[in-house]
Amino acid sequence: MKRRFAREKAFQTLFQMITTDLNQQEAMEYVLEEEENDAFMTQLVEGVTFHQAELDEWISEHLENWSLERLPKVEKTVLRIAVYELKYQKETPTQVAINEAVELAKTFGDEASGKFVNGVLSKMNQ
Repeated sequence: MKRRFAREKAFQTLFQMITTDLNQQEAMEYVLEEEENDAFMTQLVEGVTFHQAELDEWISEHLENWSLERLPKVEKTVLRIAVYELKYQKETPTQVAINEAVELAKTFGDEASGKFVNGVLSKMNQ
C-alpha cells in the first residue's frame, strides 16, 4: 500500500473511532474491508491513539480563535495524523507531512479545510 493511501486509511480508521463506538481493531477491519493491513497505516493509527493527549495539547497551543473541542472532526483527525508524523516520524520530511495533511483535508473536508490545516501546521513549524 502506498503511503498516501495508507494515510487515507489511517484517517478513515481514526475518524471511525471518534464518530462511532468502534475500537481500534474494529475500525481498522471496517475500513480495510478485505484489503491487507499495512504497517505504515497501523503505525499511524496506533501512534496517534497512543499519543493523542500530547498531540491535542500541541495542536491546541497553535490554534488561533479556535479550541480543539470546536474543531470539526475532519480537521482534528487530519491535524493529529500530521502532528504525529512531524513529531514521531522523523523519516517523513516536514513538507511531505504538511502536503499530505492538506490533501487529506481537501479530500475529506470542505473547501476551507485544506487552508485551515495548512495554516495551523505552518504556524507549528515556524
